[in-house]
Amino acid sequence: MATPLSFARFISALRAESLTVEIVGDAEHHNRAGHGAWGPMNGVMIHHTASSGTDRSVEICREGYAGLPGPLCHGVIDKTGVVHIVGYGRANHAGGGDPAVLRHVIAEDYGDHPPRPTRGNSDGTDGNSHFYGFECINLGDGKDPWPAAQYDAIVKTAAALCRAHGWSARSAIGHREWSDDKVDPRGGPFADMADFRDDVAARLKVKPGSGTASTYTVKSGDTLGAIAKRFKTTVTKLARLNHLKDPDRLAVGQKLKLK
Repeated sequence: MATPLSFARFISALRAESLTVEIVGDAEHHNRAGHGAWGPMNGVMIHHTASSGTDRSVEICREGYAGLPGPLCHGVIDKTGVVHIVGYGRANHAGGGDPAVLRHVIAEDYGDHPPRPTRGNSDGTDGNSHFYGFECINLGDGKDPWPAAQYDAIVKTAAALCRAHGWSARSAIGHREWSDDKVDPRGGPFADMADFRDDVAARLKVKPGSGTASTYTVKSGDTLGAIAKRFKTTVTKLARLNHLKDPDRLAVGQKLKLK
């Protein structure tokens, strides 16, 4: 439980994690003040936009749409890994969710996953007052790819705020883990949110702004070549470091040493 970061500290925390941050308009003062609480903060929530195109996605998340005024998050993470800050303060991103989930996120006392939510937007606890929210550009159809640069930025974003508040990776959750009527984020590296938290935890073990974490959890669709390219190393080095007899055979959930 924590007081929300000032806007300046929020931006500094993201940039200290070597993220490229673009502030859209007067994001610092663009919020839903007067429509509910903002704080205490208890975690970071990850979403997918269900849209395509950076400009369109940023505009929707900043302005909202009929029936749901913006901002719809604090930041939009595009396919290249740029974090577009569209608002700060209370935002319409989390909606209602399960109070049992909130209790376990606050205590950081769950295992791989918080309890499955049994409440949703219509009957749940107000999540807009408790979570920083980031919309990540993806159609959410299970087919739209999650580029490595984008996923890396999502991990760093969650780690930046967990680091700033002294939280562990268990304070980073997906929208679907909060509300029983949500499915985001979906597909690719988010097939299992526990794997995402493993990557956030690995990031928290290194100094902010440093190049890479020390381990990586293999996701569905990963190849050793793609992992090597992402972390600026070679297949030969990764295979030797991890004693891989067959570099073409990786198991989802497998932990790879990076250095």
